[in-house]
Amino acid sequence: MPLELAAAATLALWLYLLFFRGAFWREFLKRDAPPEGPLRHPPRIVAVIPARNESPTVARAVASLAAQHYPGVFHIIVVDDDSTDGTAAAARVAATPDVLTVVHAAPLPAGWTGKLWALSEGIRHSVRFHPDYLLLTDADIVHPAGALEDLAARAAAGPYDLVSFMATLQCRSPAERALVPAFVFFFFLLYPPAWIRNPRRSTAGAAGGCILVRQAALEKIGGIEPIRGSLIDDCALARAIKRSGGRIWLGLNRATISIRAYPTFGEIGRMISRTAFTQLRHSALLLFATIIGLTVTYLLPPVVAVVAPQPAAGMAATAWLLMSVSYFPALRFYNRGWFAAPLLPLAALFYLGATIHSAISYWLGAGGSWKGRVQDRPFRQSREG
Repeated sequence: MPLELAAAATLALWLYLLFFRGAFWREFLKRDAPPEGPLRHPPRIVAVIPARNESPTVARAVASLAAQHYPGVFHIIVVDDDSTDGTAAAARVAATPDVLTVVHAAPLPAGWTGKLWALSEGIRHSVRFHPDYLLLTDADIVHPAGALEDLAARAAAGPYDLVSFMATLQCRSPAERALVPAFVFFFFLLYPPAWIRNPRRSTAGAAGGCILVRQAALEKIGGIEPIRGSLIDDCALARAIKRSGGRIWLGLNRATISIRAYPTFGEIGRMISRTAFTQLRHSALLLFATIIGLTVTYLLPPVVAVVAPQPAAGMAATAWLLMSVSYFPALRFYNRGWFAAPLLPLAALFYLGATIHSAISYWLGAGGSWKGRVQDRPFRQSREG
């Protein structure tokens, strides 16, 4: 009887996720064309790129922006966040001074994460260009030539105050092929784009590698400062914009590419661990609930399907099948075969381990470690540190 109840619960859960969770899995099947027709009044846009020790990638990112086919006024600001590897020099060779400005961030104040401080510094310097919109992007994102016009057209068509593309991540190494499609799948499950685009729902999310935000909407929420300590800065910004009455849009773009590689399982694990416990608001109770939730949702179906008698095995196998069906579009988007779909529970187990590691790192005072900075630690320790 307990196994039958557990199997029935996980089957009901996957029926809900497949049919009533904003059809999040269908985002991977869309070929979302930009709004038709040229921009009648192209807005003035300034791109802000925070960069800390990004010399291997920043030149390609800047060059892709400098090559934009955009009919309006556009400028790029790279904020060198105390780099020691020649990031500023690498950025300068990628574009001419009339298109690119490189500035150096002031020392990081207490209470700010490094990226958000660099963004704030870039936004402060952007004022002299009188932008209508700011493109907040990363030093490892390569944009197709029409990306800027596409983003601006979507913002105008909504109208939207924030438009964000989820960049296509690298998926080449065995670790990336095993875990990257699952990463995007889990993100869209947590933040269904259809719910994000719906102004009647509170769900808000964005992908930090490519965010076009209206300057007036950013000013309305008080700029970057209200979210200055957020590690999950993209979703924090989207949440603030939506709560203020703004409209937001999130979608995939196959041609907007992240060139940052995570070739090993350890590197992907550290990437997840950096923000996972922050997502749980540093709550041990939410961590326990997450362990139970991931176990019931992803791990229980294959285990019960294999070891339990009928009818529990049949219900669990059906739940496993629904899980695989919902995951297949993400695999297809990343050019993976259908045979990897039933292996989603293994990816979920890896992400669960990274989440537990994130909590332990936080409790040990080493949370949110990124490029030599510990950005997430218990409040008392952060006050004393």
